Amino acid sequence: MTEAAIPSPSQRLAELDVLRGFALLGIALVNVPQFASGHEMLGLPDPRFAGATHQWVRALVALLFETKFYLLFSFLFGYSFTLQMKGDDSALQRRRFGRRLLGLALLGAAHALLLYHGDILLTYALLGIVLWRLRALAPQRAVTAGVALIALTVGLWLALAMLATLAGPDPGVQALYDQALQAEAALRAGGRAAIAQRWHELTQNVWWLMLLLQGPCVMAMFLFGLAAGRTGWVPAMAAQPARLRRTVLVGLCIGLPGSLLYAHWGEAGPGDARVLWALAADLATAPFLSAAYAALLLLALRGPARDGLHAYLGSAGRMALSNYLLQSLVFMLVFTGNGLGWIGQRTPPQVMALALLVFALQLHASRWWLRRHAYGPAEWLLRALTLAQRPAWRRAD
Repeated sequence: MTEAAIPSPSQRLAELDVLRGFALLGIALVNVPQFASGHEMLGLPDPRFAGATHQWVRALVALLFETKFYLLFSFLFGYSFTLQMKGDDSALQRRRFGRRLLGLALLGAAHALLLYHGDILLTYALLGIVLWRLRALAPQRAVTAGVALIALTVGLWLALAMLATLAGPDPGVQALYDQALQAEAALRAGGRAAIAQRWHELTQNVWWLMLLLQGPCVMAMFLFGLAAGRTGWVPAMAAQPARLRRTVLVGLCIGLPGSLLYAHWGEAGPGDARVLWALAADLATAPFLSAAYAALLLLALRGPARDGLHAYLGSAGRMALSNYLLQSLVFMLVFTGNGLGWIGQRTPPQVMALALLVFALQLHASRWWLRRHAYGPAEWLLRALTLAQRPAWRRAD
């Protein structure tokens, strides 16, 4: 098989593609509110939508989706890294992986400035360098290091929660609401004003969240994925329904209480120390809920829905990078001045309905695309840069 050929079934894990496709749903539901409201972008409850129905929708997203699905994606990145390596530690493989990370970084930078300030690709590219350095870690040591990273992150946020409790209410909360309206005005204007606003968010708000919260958790999941890939965890678990059911039970029992606290106290509002306490609890328990989701889906792949899940979720997952970028493109065109300019004008239920519609269309479009093409557009571009050659664009008959 040439380097640019389509991977054969034996060289891919179809279960990983299905899990990626499922993760795209969570990513869409978590990201879209930040496109739709300047308040959500800054982590504020939007006062324009304070009704009970709106609050329930926000709470449901926080309970089931927030902080869970980027963990699943990160785990899959680490797992796929082991499949790409396949024991090859040569200089050629090192150069290819370096070019792959460079491609991710360039796509991430463009994504963050042109579409969505909450980009994850640049973080993946930077932490991918660390993952390469740690590629020789034994599975047990990788798991230990991942647990330590999560424990340190939880400890940091517990300390911040304690300091906030001692300090009392934050007097600068009103300024955040003013910033939210200014952000909406810039994004509604579109063009250079929107790009400038995304740059402002990246340099003022996003970087420290990446450093103190998302970055360490992503790295921990990379390490868990590295360990799982080395031990063949996914196919082994997929063949053991009893273990999958135990994983679901344990994951839900540990993950849901922290997520419930996060969904309940997360609406307490900025400046309230309960938000930080709830976030710390959620950070400690979210990996368990992510594991429960993965196990539930692997169980579903053993049932009558198997073919449909492979056909639709699997196709979406095979071109997850393209679908991730496409979601941001659609949401940007709907909510900013470069398109419809609906920011701040749609209720939470309407926003969630849009995300579900976009995801449903992506499932069908992905299946249609992969009948004719070897890779998704972004995957093709990244593969071309990785291999320094032109891969096949059309699927061979």
